[in-house]
Amino acid sequence: MTAARAVRGRGAGRPTLEEVAARAGVGRGTASRVINGSPRVSDRTRAAVEAAVDELGYVPNRAARALAANRTDAIALVVPETVTRFFAEPYFSEVVRGVSQALADTEMQLLLTLVGGDRERCRLAEYLTGHRVDGVLLVGVHADDPLPELLEQLDIPVVISGPRSEHEPLASVDSDNFGGARAAVTHLLSRGRRSIATITGPLDVYGARCRLEGYRSALTEAGHVPSPDLVAPGDFTEEGGRAAMAALLDRVPCLDAVFAASDVMAAGARQILRERGHRVPEDIALIGFDDSAIARHMDPPLTSVRQPIEEMGRAMTDLLLTQIAAGERSGARLVLPTEVMVRASS
Repeated sequence: MTAARAVRGRGAGRPTLEEVAARAGVGRGTASRVINGSPRVSDRTRAAVEAAVDELGYVPNRAARALAANRTDAIALVVPETVTRFFAEPYFSEVVRGVSQALADTEMQLLLTLVGGDRERCRLAEYLTGHRVDGVLLVGVHADDPLPELLEQLDIPVVISGPRSEHEPLASVDSDNFGGARAAVTHLLSRGRRSIATITGPLDVYGARCRLEGYRSALTEAGHVPSPDLVAPGDFTEEGGRAAMAALLDRVPCLDAVFAASDVMAAGARQILRERGHRVPEDIALIGFDDSAIARHMDPPLTSVRQPIEEMGRAMTDLLLTQIAAGERSGARLVLPTEVMVRASS
């Protein structure tokens, strides 16, 4: 402890900005500029103020700094899903982990908000209208979701996890859904599978549509005509995977492979295959998408398309912090690579 700090003693109270300025021999405004990182001060002045801060043990008032800069030092992570879906889908927890890692060395607070219906959406809209956060990370957006338009109207910096279409105006981070799906189906073809079905995600989600197009592209490139009978809609849930797998087997009993657009749906499909006496992979090969913990713990272990979900969360956060620092929004679009992780199920 420096002598000056010792002199203040226990009862002297928290040192003020005015005391720092007096100790450094500068005005209060100059001291404030140094503490807030302004380049508009001389090196000599900066050194004097920094020395005074150290001697007095001054700790900046974050709330006051944020108010002065018209900032809240908080961002919102908004997931337009129910609580049940949020905790059942590993994708969301991995995104949260990546976001938290990116914020670890910043002063930003993270607010997690689940919007599972109109009531929650209205409450969020009212909250955001008050400009209580500096930016928003929007995860799992459907095509008809009104939240992106609301954020555009409020002029709040925003980054979404996956564009709503190829013409997305907002900044976004996504994985290569098309390429990953195409690689998965190409892998199945290379193993001699010929009647390959797919369980899609909800097709009002752009990423799910890209995965379906990747599936079709791989078949077409191999000289196969994609059959509508081999396509079953799902919703990224285990029950959706069960229902889709049952429908596929009813329509095409002789199919020999399935590409599910998520590991969770693949797990549901695996249950139906087992109930109906089909062996994996001997009778029917199975591939998922995400490469979550579910894939590694299935019996047999699931071949899955790995998308770097934690990295996506970090990249989204970095893009948002860049927008906040610049004071303007951007339409940057980042697509991260995917990879087929081959295991026993294929």
